[in-house]
Amino acid sequence: MVRDRRRLLAWLLAGAVLAVVLALYDADRTGVSEPSAGPCPDSALQCPGGGPRPGSTPSPSADPSADPSASGAPSPSAGTATPSGAPSPGTSTAPAGGPCSSPGACGFPDARTTGPRIALERHDTGDMSVKTDGTVIKGWDIRGSLDVYANDVTVIDSRITSANWWGINLRPGFSGLRVLHTTITAVPGKGPDNGGVDYAVSNMGGSSIEVGWCDVSVFGNALSMGQGDLHDNYVHDLVPFRNQGGEWQHTDAVISGGGNKGRLTIRHNTLLNPVPVHQGASAAIGLFADTGTVSSVVVDGNWLAGGAYALYGGGPGATGIQVTDNVFSAEYHPNAGAYGLVAAWNAGGAGNVWRGNRTADGRPVVPEPSP
Repeated sequence: MVRDRRRLLAWLLAGAVLAVVLALYDADRTGVSEPSAGPCPDSALQCPGGGPRPGSTPSPSADPSADPSASGAPSPSAGTATPSGAPSPGTSTAPAGGPCSSPGACGFPDARTTGPRIALERHDTGDMSVKTDGTVIKGWDIRGSLDVYANDVTVIDSRITSANWWGINLRPGFSGLRVLHTTITAVPGKGPDNGGVDYAVSNMGGSSIEVGWCDVSVFGNALSMGQGDLHDNYVHDLVPFRNQGGEWQHTDAVISGGGNKGRLTIRHNTLLNPVPVHQGASAAIGLFADTGTVSSVVVDGNWLAGGAYALYGGGPGATGIQVTDNVFSAEYHPNAGAYGLVAAWNAGGAGNVWRGNRTADGRPVVPEPSP
Protein backbone atom coordinates (compact mmCIF):
# COMPACT_ATOMS: atom_id res chain seq x y z
CA MET A 1 0.00 0.00 0.00
CA VAL A 2 2.78 2.42 0.96
CA ARG A 3 4.67 1.39 -2.18
CA ASP A 4 1.61 2.12 -4.37
CA ARG A 5 1.16 5.54 -2.71
CA ARG A 6 4.82 6.44 -3.39
CA ARG A 7 4.50 5.30 -6.99
CA LEU A 8 1.37 7.45 -7.48
CA LEU A 9 3.10 10.46 -5.90
CA ALA A 10 6.09 10.00 -8.23
CA TRP A 11 3.78 9.87 -11.28
CA LEU A 12 1.97 13.04 -10.17
CA LEU A 13 5.27 14.88 -9.64
CA ALA A 14 6.56 13.82 -13.08
CA GLY A 15 3.30 14.97 -14.65
CA ALA A 16 3.58 18.39 -13.00
CA VAL A 17 7.15 18.84 -14.25
CA LEU A 18 6.09 17.84 -17.79
CA ALA A 19 3.22 20.35 -17.71
CA VAL A 20 5.58 23.18 -16.72
CA VAL A 21 8.03 22.26 -19.51
CA LEU A 22 5.23 22.20 -22.11
CA ALA A 23 3.91 25.55 -20.92
CA LEU A 24 7.33 27.19 -21.23
CA TYR A 25 7.83 25.68 -24.69
CA ASP A 26 4.44 26.95 -25.84
CA ALA A 27 5.13 30.43 -24.48
CA ASP A 28 8.44 30.56 -26.34
CA ARG A 29 6.74 29.68 -29.61
CA THR A 30 3.90 32.21 -29.35
CA GLY A 31 6.02 35.38 -29.56
CA VAL A 32 5.69 38.04 -32.30
CA SER A 33 8.12 36.19 -34.58
CA GLU A 34 10.30 33.13 -34.59
CA PRO A 35 13.71 33.80 -33.05
CA SER A 36 16.53 34.21 -35.55
CA ALA A 37 19.51 31.90 -35.60
CA GLY A 38 21.78 34.65 -34.28
CA PRO A 39 22.72 38.33 -34.70
CA CYS A 40 21.81 39.81 -38.08
CA PRO A 41 24.75 40.35 -40.45
CA ASP A 42 25.61 43.75 -41.86
CA SER A 43 24.01 42.68 -45.12
CA ALA A 44 20.61 42.44 -43.44
CA LEU A 45 18.72 45.66 -42.79
CA GLN A 46 16.18 43.72 -40.72
CA CYS A 47 16.31 40.47 -38.80
CA PRO A 48 14.51 37.43 -40.24
CA GLY A 49 10.86 37.70 -39.28
CA GLY A 50 10.73 41.47 -39.77
CA GLY A 51 12.01 42.67 -36.40
CA PRO A 52 14.73 45.32 -36.07
CA ARG A 53 18.32 44.28 -35.72
CA PRO A 54 19.85 44.27 -32.25
CA GLY A 55 22.07 47.20 -31.32
CA SER A 56 25.81 46.99 -31.28
CA THR A 57 28.94 49.04 -30.78
CA PRO A 58 31.71 49.40 -33.37
CA SER A 59 34.68 47.10 -33.25
CA PRO A 60 37.03 48.34 -35.97
CA SER A 61 40.24 46.45 -36.54
CA ALA A 62 43.72 47.81 -37.14
CA ASP A 63 44.22 50.90 -39.29
CA PRO A 64 44.46 49.70 -42.92
CA SER A 65 46.82 52.45 -44.05
CA ALA A 66 49.85 50.30 -43.18
CA ASP A 67 48.84 47.72 -45.80
CA PRO A 68 46.24 49.08 -48.24
CA SER A 69 46.11 45.88 -50.28
CA ALA A 70 44.89 43.97 -47.26
CA SER A 71 42.39 46.79 -46.52
CA GLY A 72 42.31 45.90 -42.81
CA ALA A 73 38.55 46.19 -42.57
CA PRO A 74 36.73 45.19 -39.44
CA SER A 75 34.87 41.92 -39.38
CA PRO A 76 31.10 42.00 -39.91
CA SER A 77 29.12 42.46 -36.74
CA ALA A 78 25.51 43.12 -35.83
CA GLY A 79 24.22 46.59 -36.73
CA THR A 80 21.62 48.81 -35.20
CA ALA A 81 18.06 49.30 -36.27
CA THR A 82 17.19 51.68 -39.09
CA PRO A 83 16.30 55.13 -37.72
CA SER A 84 12.60 55.50 -37.08
CA GLY A 85 12.36 58.34 -39.58
CA ALA A 86 13.79 56.30 -42.47
CA PRO A 87 11.51 53.99 -44.46
CA SER A 88 12.62 50.72 -45.94
CA PRO A 89 14.18 50.99 -49.41
CA GLY A 90 11.61 50.94 -52.17
CA THR A 91 9.01 52.91 -50.23
CA SER A 92 8.04 56.56 -50.22
CA THR A 93 6.49 58.56 -47.43
CA ALA A 94 5.88 61.65 -49.56
CA PRO A 95 2.34 62.96 -49.14
CA ALA A 96 0.04 62.35 -52.10
CA GLY A 97 -0.67 66.09 -52.45
CA GLY A 98 -0.91 69.37 -50.65
CA PRO A 99 1.68 71.71 -49.17
CA CYS A 100 5.02 70.55 -47.78
CA SER A 101 6.93 73.00 -45.58
CA SER A 102 10.34 71.28 -45.54
CA PRO A 103 11.87 67.89 -46.38
CA GLY A 104 12.06 66.64 -42.78
CA ALA A 105 8.57 67.86 -41.88
CA CYS A 106 7.11 65.92 -44.80
CA GLY A 107 8.92 62.62 -44.29
CA PHE A 108 11.89 63.12 -46.58
CA PRO A 109 15.48 62.40 -45.46
CA ASP A 110 17.43 64.98 -43.49
CA ALA A 111 20.34 65.07 -41.03
CA ARG A 112 18.29 63.22 -38.40
CA THR A 113 17.62 60.14 -40.55
CA THR A 114 20.94 59.76 -42.39
CA GLY A 115 24.57 59.15 -41.54
CA PRO A 116 26.14 56.79 -38.98
CA ARG A 117 24.11 55.42 -36.08
CA ILE A 118 27.00 54.42 -33.83
CA ALA A 119 30.12 55.96 -32.27
CA LEU A 120 33.09 56.19 -34.64
CA GLU A 121 36.82 55.61 -34.31
CA ARG A 122 39.17 57.90 -36.24
CA HIS A 123 41.31 56.41 -39.04
CA ASP A 124 43.73 58.66 -40.92
CA THR A 125 43.91 56.41 -43.96
CA GLY A 126 44.73 59.00 -46.58
CA ASP A 127 43.74 57.99 -50.12
CA MET A 128 43.32 54.27 -49.52
CA SER A 129 42.80 51.42 -52.00
CA VAL A 130 40.52 48.54 -50.99
CA LYS A 131 41.56 45.33 -52.77
CA THR A 132 40.01 42.50 -50.76
CA ASP A 133 36.63 41.07 -51.83
CA GLY A 134 33.94 41.19 -49.17
CA THR A 135 35.60 43.95 -47.12
CA VAL A 136 33.30 45.54 -44.52
CA ILE A 137 34.27 48.95 -43.14
CA LYS A 138 32.15 49.85 -40.13
CA GLY A 139 32.42 52.45 -37.37
CA TRP A 140 35.32 54.31 -39.01
CA ASP A 141 35.83 58.08 -39.08
CA ILE A 142 38.02 58.16 -42.19
CA ARG A 143 40.27 61.09 -43.09
CA GLY A 144 40.92 60.21 -46.70
CA SER A 145 39.14 58.53 -49.61
CA LEU A 146 38.38 54.96 -50.69
CA ASP A 147 39.34 53.64 -54.13
CA VAL A 148 37.63 50.25 -54.47
CA TYR A 149 39.32 47.53 -56.54
CA ALA A 150 37.28 44.65 -55.09
CA ASN A 151 33.85 43.02 -55.19
CA ASP A 152 31.08 43.13 -52.58
CA VAL A 153 32.62 45.86 -50.43
CA THR A 154 30.36 47.41 -47.77
CA VAL A 155 30.88 50.74 -46.04
CA ILE A 156 28.39 51.15 -43.21
CA ASP A 157 27.93 53.44 -40.20
CA SER A 158 31.03 55.46 -41.03
CA ARG A 159 32.20 58.93 -42.00
CA ILE A 160 34.49 59.93 -44.86
CA THR A 161 36.14 63.35 -45.03
CA SER A 162 38.05 63.52 -48.31
CA ALA A 163 40.57 65.84 -49.92
CA ASN A 164 40.50 63.86 -53.17
CA TRP A 165 38.34 63.97 -56.30
CA TRP A 166 36.06 61.39 -54.69
CA GLY A 167 34.90 60.01 -51.38
CA ILE A 168 34.29 56.44 -52.61
CA ASN A 169 35.07 55.30 -56.14
CA LEU A 170 34.23 51.83 -57.52
CA ARG A 171 36.69 51.00 -60.28
CA PRO A 172 35.82 49.33 -63.64
CA GLY A 173 35.54 45.56 -63.54
CA PHE A 174 34.29 45.40 -59.95
CA SER A 175 30.78 45.18 -58.49
CA GLY A 176 28.61 44.86 -55.40
CA LEU A 177 29.54 48.08 -53.58
CA ARG A 178 27.14 49.11 -50.78
CA VAL A 179 27.40 52.42 -48.90
CA LEU A 180 24.89 52.63 -46.05
CA HIS A 181 24.29 55.01 -43.11
CA THR A 182 27.48 56.93 -43.89
CA THR A 183 28.41 60.62 -43.96
CA ILE A 184 30.47 61.55 -47.00
CA THR A 185 31.94 65.04 -47.18
CA ALA A 186 35.09 66.85 -48.31
CA VAL A 187 37.41 69.70 -47.45
CA PRO A 188 36.70 72.55 -49.90
CA GLY A 189 39.78 73.84 -51.64
CA LYS A 190 41.94 70.80 -50.76
CA GLY A 191 41.20 68.57 -53.75
CA PRO A 192 43.04 68.28 -57.10
CA ASP A 193 42.71 70.76 -59.99
CA ASN A 194 42.64 73.99 -58.01
CA GLY A 195 41.09 72.41 -54.94
CA GLY A 196 38.14 70.68 -56.54
CA VAL A 197 36.27 67.74 -55.04
CA ASP A 198 33.78 66.18 -57.42
CA TYR A 199 32.26 62.76 -56.62
CA ALA A 200 31.05 61.64 -53.19
CA VAL A 201 30.24 58.20 -54.63
CA SER A 202 31.20 57.25 -58.17
CA ASN A 203 30.27 53.98 -59.89
CA MET A 204 32.75 53.19 -62.64
CA GLY A 205 31.93 49.48 -62.36
CA GLY A 206 29.74 47.44 -64.67
CA SER A 207 26.85 46.71 -62.32
CA SER A 208 24.48 48.34 -59.86
CA ILE A 209 25.64 49.65 -56.48
CA GLU A 210 23.56 50.68 -53.45
CA VAL A 211 23.79 54.01 -51.61
CA GLY A 212 21.26 54.39 -48.80
CA TRP A 213 20.65 56.57 -45.73
CA CYS A 214 23.77 58.63 -46.44
CA ASP A 215 24.45 62.28 -45.55
CA VAL A 216 26.35 63.77 -48.50
CA SER A 217 27.73 67.29 -48.85
CA VAL A 218 30.36 69.52 -50.52
CA PHE A 219 31.14 67.32 -53.58
CA GLY A 220 30.09 69.05 -56.79
CA ASN A 221 28.59 66.00 -58.54
CA ALA A 222 27.66 64.17 -55.39
CA LEU A 223 26.23 60.82 -56.56
CA SER A 224 27.58 59.98 -60.01
CA MET A 225 26.53 56.80 -61.83
CA GLY A 226 24.62 55.30 -64.73
CA GLN A 227 23.18 52.45 -62.71
CA GLY A 228 22.51 51.91 -59.05
CA ASP A 229 19.99 52.08 -56.23
CA LEU A 230 20.05 55.50 -54.54
CA HIS A 231 17.52 55.69 -51.72
CA ASP A 232 16.84 57.63 -48.52
CA ASN A 233 19.87 59.94 -48.90
CA TYR A 234 20.29 63.58 -47.89
CA VAL A 235 22.44 65.53 -50.39
CA HIS A 236 23.02 69.17 -49.48
CA ASP A 237 25.47 72.10 -49.31
CA LEU A 238 27.29 71.43 -52.57
CA VAL A 239 30.32 73.71 -53.00
CA PRO A 240 31.33 75.19 -56.39
CA PHE A 241 34.92 75.52 -57.55
CA ARG A 242 36.90 76.85 -60.52
CA ASN A 243 39.31 74.50 -62.24
CA GLN A 244 42.86 75.49 -63.12
CA GLY A 245 41.56 76.90 -66.40
CA GLY A 246 39.37 79.31 -64.46
CA GLU A 247 36.06 77.65 -65.43
CA TRP A 248 33.31 76.91 -62.91
CA GLN A 249 32.67 73.16 -62.69
CA HIS A 250 29.08 71.94 -63.00
CA THR A 251 27.26 70.79 -59.85
CA ASP A 252 24.51 68.17 -59.53
CA ALA A 253 23.19 66.32 -56.48
CA VAL A 254 22.75 63.23 -58.72
CA ILE A 255 24.27 62.98 -62.18
CA SER A 256 24.14 60.31 -64.88
CA GLY A 257 25.91 60.67 -68.19
CA GLY A 258 23.88 58.16 -70.21
CA GLY A 259 24.94 55.00 -71.99
CA ASN A 260 24.02 52.89 -68.96
CA LYS A 261 23.35 49.17 -69.38
CA GLY A 262 21.41 48.61 -66.13
CA ARG A 263 18.72 50.47 -64.21
CA LEU A 264 19.27 53.60 -62.17
CA THR A 265 16.74 54.00 -59.34
CA ILE A 266 16.58 57.31 -57.47
CA ARG A 267 13.95 56.90 -54.76
CA HIS A 268 13.00 58.86 -51.64
CA ASN A 269 16.00 61.17 -51.43
CA THR A 270 16.36 64.83 -50.49
CA LEU A 271 18.46 66.34 -53.29
CA LEU A 272 19.47 69.98 -52.86
CA ASN A 273 21.69 72.06 -55.13
CA PRO A 274 22.12 75.54 -53.62
CA VAL A 275 24.91 76.62 -56.02
CA PRO A 276 24.15 79.75 -58.08
CA VAL A 277 23.89 79.26 -61.85
CA HIS A 278 26.76 81.63 -62.54
CA GLN A 279 28.97 79.32 -60.44
CA GLY A 280 28.11 76.18 -62.38
CA ALA A 281 24.81 74.82 -61.02
CA SER A 282 23.20 72.26 -63.34
CA ALA A 283 20.49 70.27 -61.51
CA ALA A 284 19.25 68.46 -58.46
CA ILE A 285 18.97 65.42 -60.77
CA GLY A 286 20.84 65.63 -64.08
CA LEU A 287 20.14 62.86 -66.61
CA PHE A 288 22.42 63.89 -69.46
CA ALA A 289 23.20 62.14 -72.75
CA ASP A 290 26.90 62.98 -72.47
CA THR A 291 28.30 59.49 -73.08
CA GLY A 292 25.25 57.79 -74.65
CA THR A 293 21.47 57.58 -74.65
CA VAL A 294 19.75 57.80 -71.27
CA SER A 295 17.47 54.82 -70.55
CA SER A 296 15.90 52.79 -67.74
CA VAL A 297 15.79 55.34 -64.91
CA VAL A 298 13.27 55.53 -62.04
CA VAL A 299 12.94 58.90 -60.26
CA ASP A 300 10.33 58.38 -57.57
CA GLY A 301 9.29 60.19 -54.40
CA ASN A 302 12.21 62.63 -54.11
CA TRP A 303 12.44 66.19 -52.77
CA LEU A 304 14.20 68.33 -55.43
CA ALA A 305 15.49 71.88 -55.20
CA GLY A 306 18.07 73.99 -57.02
CA GLY A 307 20.13 73.92 -60.18
CA ALA A 308 19.56 75.65 -63.49
CA TYR A 309 16.62 73.24 -63.77
CA ALA A 310 15.72 70.98 -60.87
CA LEU A 311 15.50 68.00 -63.25
CA TYR A 312 17.05 67.28 -66.61
CA GLY A 313 15.04 64.41 -68.08
CA GLY A 314 17.48 62.75 -70.47
CA GLY A 315 16.92 64.54 -73.76
CA PRO A 316 15.28 63.60 -77.09
CA GLY A 317 16.45 59.97 -77.23
CA ALA A 318 15.67 59.05 -73.62
CA THR A 319 13.51 55.94 -73.06
CA GLY A 320 12.21 54.06 -70.04
CA ILE A 321 12.34 57.13 -67.77
CA GLN A 322 9.74 57.04 -64.97
CA VAL A 323 9.33 60.27 -63.01
CA THR A 324 6.64 59.85 -60.36
CA ASP A 325 5.47 61.49 -57.11
CA ASN A 326 8.37 63.93 -56.71
CA VAL A 327 8.17 67.26 -54.86
CA PHE A 328 9.80 70.32 -56.47
CA SER A 329 10.75 72.90 -53.83
CA ALA A 330 11.16 76.68 -54.16
CA GLU A 331 13.85 76.67 -51.46
CA TYR A 332 16.40 78.35 -53.75
CA HIS A 333 14.36 79.52 -56.75
CA PRO A 334 10.64 80.25 -57.26
CA ASN A 335 10.44 77.52 -59.92
CA ALA A 336 12.70 75.01 -58.11
CA GLY A 337 15.49 75.67 -60.62
CA ALA A 338 16.83 79.08 -61.67
CA TYR A 339 15.37 78.66 -65.18
CA GLY A 340 12.51 76.34 -64.33
CA LEU A 341 11.32 73.02 -62.97
CA VAL A 342 12.14 70.55 -65.75
CA ALA A 343 14.13 70.50 -68.97
CA ALA A 344 14.90 67.91 -71.67
CA TRP A 345 11.85 65.74 -70.98
CA ASN A 346 11.04 63.40 -73.89
CA ALA A 347 7.28 62.94 -73.52
CA GLY A 348 7.08 60.65 -76.56
CA GLY A 349 9.91 58.32 -75.61
CA ALA A 350 9.06 54.62 -75.29
CA GLY A 351 8.28 53.75 -71.69
CA ASN A 352 8.60 57.32 -70.42
CA VAL A 353 6.13 58.10 -67.61
CA TRP A 354 5.41 61.44 -65.91
CA ARG A 355 2.89 61.16 -63.06
CA GLY A 356 2.03 62.67 -59.68
CA ASN A 357 4.79 65.29 -59.57
CA ARG A 358 4.02 68.54 -57.77
CA THR A 359 5.49 71.63 -56.20
CA ALA A 360 6.00 71.88 -52.45
CA ASP A 361 2.85 74.02 -52.21
CA GLY A 362 0.77 71.33 -53.91
CA ARG A 363 0.55 72.47 -57.55
CA PRO A 364 0.98 69.84 -60.28
CA VAL A 365 4.22 69.95 -62.28
CA VAL A 366 3.78 69.47 -66.03
CA PRO A 367 6.86 69.59 -68.29
CA GLU A 368 6.82 71.97 -71.24
CA PRO A 369 6.70 70.26 -74.65
CA SER A 370 10.13 69.54 -76.09
CA PRO A 371 11.16 71.94 -78.89
